[in-house]
Amino acid sequence: MGVVLSLTSCITARRVNYLQDLRPGMQIEIEDQYEVTIKPYDELSIVVNSPTSQELAAPFNLQHAVSNGTPQYLGTHGGYLVDVNGEIQFPTLGTIRVEGLTRLQLQDTISDMLARGGYITDPFVTVRFSNFKIFFLGGRGCHVLTVDNEHCNFLEAIVMVGGLDEFTRRDRIGVMREVDGKLVMRYLDPRSTDVFNDPFFQLKQNDFIIMEAMNGSLIRSEVNYWLGWGSVLLSTITMLTSLMLYKSVANAN
Repeated sequence: MGVVLSLTSCITARRVNYLQDLRPGMQIEIEDQYEVTIKPYDELSIVVNSPTSQELAAPFNLQHAVSNGTPQYLGTHGGYLVDVNGEIQFPTLGTIRVEGLTRLQLQDTISDMLARGGYITDPFVTVRFSNFKIFFLGGRGCHVLTVDNEHCNFLEAIVMVGGLDEFTRRDRIGVMREVDGKLVMRYLDPRSTDVFNDPFFQLKQNDFIIMEAMNGSLIRSEVNYWLGWGSVLLSTITMLTSLMLYKSVANAN
């Protein structure tokens, strides 16, 4: 029994090694490159500056963002909370539709509105996501991964949570996200370079990564695999031992 239990911990490399078909000098064209776009319930940090006049920029920042004594729509991190309609309420400029824009596009949009409105001639706007998170279920437990640079792919996320343990099924790692109001899940396998071209390889804010443990049949197959090799090794040792004994007897005679 002790031998069998020890064998269950010897998960074969073919089941756990990452990118097994990757070769030196191999070039992989990665598809579906995109920037993260803004969605309802995102929280945005928006800072307006002016190289020539900070006084003109100050009313457009949150510490001054009060209209008729009421703060603008702020999220839990002190940023702008995108409402269900995909809009934010911005100081002086009013309602701005932000859904579907990248942060760079929103920076340009606000800068243009400030300049065209005559508020600031040289606005410098910085937009950041305050709530870019990836959620992990299973594997080493449940984790919430906060991404600071608004860019994270499937493999990077696995590295950030400490990797996968040996009993996690590589062929059943699901990435679940909301697409057009529906939850969609795809299975990504980090053992193959095909993962780079999966449309879910580049993660989005609030994606879930769901992992499954090997079931009993998979573990039994690993045990049988090692028992098979053990049988071959034992047969080889027996044959070599018999051959050595035969030679020893022959030499003695």
